[in-house]
Amino acid sequence: MINDAMLAAWAPRMLSVLRIMTALLFLQHGLSKFFAWPAAAPANFQVMSLIGFAAAIELIGGVLLAAGLFTRIAAVIMSGEMAFAYFMGHAGQSFFPQVNRGEAAIMFCFIFLYVAIAGGGPWGIDAARKAAK
Repeated sequence: MINDAMLAAWAPRMLSVLRIMTALLFLQHGLSKFFAWPAAAPANFQVMSLIGFAAAIELIGGVLLAAGLFTRIAAVIMSGEMAFAYFMGHAGQSFFPQVNRGEAAIMFCFIFLYVAIAGGGPWGIDAARKAAK
Protein backbone atom coordinates (compact mmCIF):
# COMPACT_ATOMS: atom_id res chain seq x y z
CA MET A 1 0.00 0.00 0.00
CA ILE A 2 1.19 3.49 -0.79
CA ASN A 3 1.68 5.67 2.26
CA ASP A 4 2.86 9.21 2.91
CA ALA A 5 6.41 8.11 3.71
CA MET A 6 6.71 6.28 0.39
CA LEU A 7 5.33 9.27 -1.52
CA ALA A 8 7.71 11.61 0.31
CA ALA A 9 10.66 9.37 -0.55
CA TRP A 10 9.72 9.40 -4.23
CA ALA A 11 8.96 13.14 -4.51
CA PRO A 12 12.60 14.17 -5.23
CA ARG A 13 12.95 11.37 -7.78
CA MET A 14 9.79 12.47 -9.54
CA LEU A 15 11.23 16.00 -9.67
CA SER A 16 14.12 14.50 -11.64
CA VAL A 17 11.69 12.63 -13.90
CA LEU A 18 9.70 15.83 -14.50
CA ARG A 19 12.94 17.70 -15.29
CA ILE A 20 14.22 15.05 -17.70
CA MET A 21 10.95 14.53 -19.57
CA THR A 22 10.27 18.26 -19.88
CA ALA A 23 13.82 18.83 -21.12
CA LEU A 24 13.50 16.09 -23.76
CA LEU A 25 10.19 17.52 -24.99
CA PHE A 26 11.71 21.01 -25.12
CA LEU A 27 14.86 19.75 -26.85
CA GLN A 28 12.74 18.61 -29.81
CA HIS A 29 11.93 22.23 -30.61
CA GLY A 30 15.60 23.14 -30.97
CA LEU A 31 16.38 19.97 -32.92
CA SER A 32 13.52 20.69 -35.31
CA LYS A 33 14.66 24.24 -35.95
CA PHE A 34 18.35 23.45 -36.46
CA PHE A 35 18.22 19.97 -37.98
CA ALA A 36 14.63 19.61 -39.26
CA TRP A 37 14.28 16.55 -37.01
CA PRO A 38 12.02 15.11 -35.67
CA ALA A 39 9.79 17.66 -37.43
CA ALA A 40 10.39 20.09 -40.26
CA ALA A 41 12.07 23.40 -39.50
CA PRO A 42 9.90 26.53 -39.68
CA ALA A 43 9.86 27.94 -43.20
CA ASN A 44 11.23 31.28 -42.04
CA PHE A 45 14.04 29.87 -39.83
CA GLN A 46 17.29 31.80 -39.88
CA VAL A 47 20.14 31.10 -37.45
CA MET A 48 20.89 34.80 -36.92
CA SER A 49 17.41 35.85 -35.79
CA LEU A 50 15.22 35.77 -32.69
CA ILE A 51 13.95 32.34 -33.67
CA GLY A 52 17.56 31.20 -34.13
CA PHE A 53 18.43 32.50 -30.68
CA ALA A 54 15.40 30.70 -29.26
CA ALA A 55 16.46 27.50 -31.04
CA ALA A 56 19.92 27.75 -29.44
CA ILE A 57 18.32 28.12 -26.00
CA GLU A 58 16.06 25.13 -26.72
CA LEU A 59 18.92 22.97 -27.94
CA ILE A 60 21.58 23.85 -25.37
CA GLY A 61 19.14 24.32 -22.50
CA GLY A 62 17.34 21.08 -23.32
CA VAL A 63 20.59 19.11 -23.21
CA LEU A 64 21.75 20.79 -19.98
CA LEU A 65 18.41 20.29 -18.27
CA ALA A 66 18.11 16.65 -19.37
CA ALA A 67 21.59 15.97 -17.99
CA GLY A 68 20.91 17.96 -14.83
CA LEU A 69 23.91 20.22 -15.42
CA PHE A 70 23.68 23.92 -14.48
CA THR A 71 20.05 23.08 -13.89
CA ARG A 72 18.86 26.21 -12.15
CA ILE A 73 20.44 28.75 -14.50
CA ALA A 74 19.36 26.79 -17.59
CA ALA A 75 15.80 26.59 -16.22
CA VAL A 76 15.68 30.34 -15.52
CA ILE A 77 16.82 31.13 -19.06
CA MET A 78 14.35 28.70 -20.60
CA SER A 79 11.50 29.99 -18.43
CA GLY A 80 12.27 33.50 -19.62
CA GLU A 81 12.37 32.36 -23.23
CA MET A 82 8.95 30.77 -22.89
CA ALA A 83 7.47 33.87 -21.23
CA PHE A 84 8.91 35.97 -24.05
CA ALA A 85 7.62 33.52 -26.67
CA TYR A 86 4.16 33.56 -25.15
CA PHE A 87 3.86 37.33 -25.17
CA MET A 88 5.50 37.75 -28.58
CA GLY A 89 3.78 34.91 -30.41
CA HIS A 90 0.55 34.06 -28.63
CA ALA A 91 -0.89 36.67 -26.28
CA GLY A 92 -1.70 39.14 -29.04
CA GLN A 93 -4.04 36.67 -30.73
CA SER A 94 -6.38 36.24 -27.76
CA PHE A 95 -6.47 36.56 -23.99
CA PHE A 96 -7.26 32.86 -23.65
CA PRO A 97 -4.35 30.40 -24.04
CA GLN A 98 -6.57 27.71 -25.56
CA VAL A 99 -7.57 30.15 -28.28
CA ASN A 100 -4.08 31.61 -28.88
CA ARG A 101 -2.43 28.14 -28.77
CA GLY A 102 -0.06 29.21 -26.00
CA GLU A 103 -0.71 26.45 -23.47
CA ALA A 104 2.62 24.71 -24.14
CA ALA A 105 4.59 27.95 -23.77
CA ILE A 106 2.88 28.71 -20.45
CA MET A 107 3.33 25.15 -19.20
CA PHE A 108 7.02 25.08 -20.14
CA CYS A 109 7.51 28.52 -18.56
CA PHE A 110 6.10 27.47 -15.19
CA ILE A 111 7.69 24.02 -15.11
CA PHE A 112 11.07 25.63 -15.80
CA LEU A 113 10.39 28.24 -13.13
CA TYR A 114 9.56 25.46 -10.66
CA VAL A 115 12.76 23.58 -11.54
CA ALA A 116 14.78 26.80 -11.15
CA ILE A 117 13.47 27.11 -7.59
CA ALA A 118 13.28 23.43 -6.58
CA GLY A 119 16.45 22.26 -8.31
CA GLY A 120 16.87 19.25 -10.52
CA GLY A 121 16.32 16.45 -8.04
CA PRO A 122 18.72 13.64 -7.17
CA TRP A 123 19.24 12.25 -10.68
CA GLY A 124 21.56 14.58 -12.51
CA ILE A 125 25.12 15.84 -12.82
CA ASP A 126 24.55 18.75 -10.40
CA ALA A 127 23.38 16.32 -7.70
CA ALA A 128 26.33 14.00 -8.34
CA ARG A 129 28.79 16.91 -8.13
CA LYS A 130 27.20 18.09 -4.87
CA ALA A 131 27.35 14.58 -3.39
CA ALA A 132 31.04 14.27 -4.35
CA LYS A 133 32.00 17.35 -2.30
